[in-house]
Amino acid sequence: MELFKNTDFDFLKWKWPFITASLVVTAAGFISLAVKGGPHYGIDFSGGAQMRLRFNTEPPLAKIRAALDQKVPGSTLQQITGAQEVEVVTPIKDEKELNANRQVMEDTLRGMFVEGAGGKLDVNNSSVETLSAALREPLLTAGVALSEMQLTEVATNIEDFRNKEKGGLLKTFDELSSVKGVTPQIIEALKKQCVLGPFTILSADVVGPKIGADLRNQAIEATLYALAAMLVYIWFRFEWIYGLAAVVAVFHDTLITIGLFSLFNKEISLTVVAALLTLVGYSMNDTIVVFDRIRENLKILRREKLERLINISVNQTLSRTVLTSGLTLITALSLWIFGGEVLNGFSFALVWGIIFGTYSSVFIASPILIFGQNIIDRRRAESAGAAKVQDVSSPGLKSAALKSPSMKSPSLKAPAVKPPELKPVVKKEAGGGSFPAKTGKGSRG
Repeated sequence: MELFKNTDFDFLKWKWPFITASLVVTAAGFISLAVKGGPHYGIDFSGGAQMRLRFNTEPPLAKIRAALDQKVPGSTLQQITGAQEVEVVTPIKDEKELNANRQVMEDTLRGMFVEGAGGKLDVNNSSVETLSAALREPLLTAGVALSEMQLTEVATNIEDFRNKEKGGLLKTFDELSSVKGVTPQIIEALKKQCVLGPFTILSADVVGPKIGADLRNQAIEATLYALAAMLVYIWFRFEWIYGLAAVVAVFHDTLITIGLFSLFNKEISLTVVAALLTLVGYSMNDTIVVFDRIRENLKILRREKLERLINISVNQTLSRTVLTSGLTLITALSLWIFGGEVLNGFSFALVWGIIFGTYSSVFIASPILIFGQNIIDRRRAESAGAAKVQDVSSPGLKSAALKSPSMKSPSLKAPAVKPPELKPVVKKEAGGGSFPAKTGKGSRG
């Protein structure tokens, strides 16, 4: 399928506006990173305890922050946009603080929002085991005979209904009337022995600081190793200037994406690192497709200037670029919009990485290739010119050496040879007289 045929767009005409835009966004990202003291790492890399809470009303952030600051100093709160959810993160310095911090957070929140519970179980934050234990004695007292297996099944059904149907929050116990196995006697026992808190803990994760630091270092090393391996591959596959241009373009995409995470105050977790590595491979593949077409055209269009040849190559691969990048971008946008908070960082990195990675193949990598190739050609021309000047000047030096009296060697001078003196031959006759002999062709002896 070919969307564009015989196009002749002058892409490199617009290289400076795109390069300027990249420099502005990169500078803004670096400034944000400097002001905020580096990237906002998740607990995967920084270590700590993280809780995700959902409330049945608008969460009181100020009240939560004030209570946690007294119990766990240094805690950070962030409300999830478009939802009645709050993310609470507490830093830790020692592995021993992991479970202690989590328990303190849970107790503090329950003490704030489950007032007057009197030790009753909060069903919105209960497990199957704790709910079964809370119902066992009241049901026996009420005359409801349930085996241990039946009681566990009822507790499991209640938990499934709460999490799957109600998003983790029950507002009244009467909502459980439609749950399989829940009788009116069980609902009455729940009302007497349990309470419904205004929040639920959706997730709770803990990561030690040493493990977090190791993961962060491994993530950085994985990204750098991937870039180095691709540089070596392109070096052998094409030329070193092609590899340099491609790696600079990929660095450009990665740095801009990290800068955007800082600008939008998004945390970098393991899923984000996976997205960055995916972006590295995607951007490199897009750049190699363009470079491969440039290499083919160098053999066919030898008389074309390099800038014109690159424009032709980009136009020839335009349909492929639009189809591939467009479909991938639609998929990443779907993950960003409908994937939920868990995939938000991953999809955010992919969306912006695809956008910057696509245009960097044309407006970043290609100008670097032209710049580097011009330097190489200039050096080759200078070397060829210097060699030509040396070849031309060599005969003159030899001629001057031969003509110079000071450079002539007397031992090489041949001695003058005097030619032998020829004497006339006199022929004698019988009568005693003599006459000179005739010379020439007609002479006879």
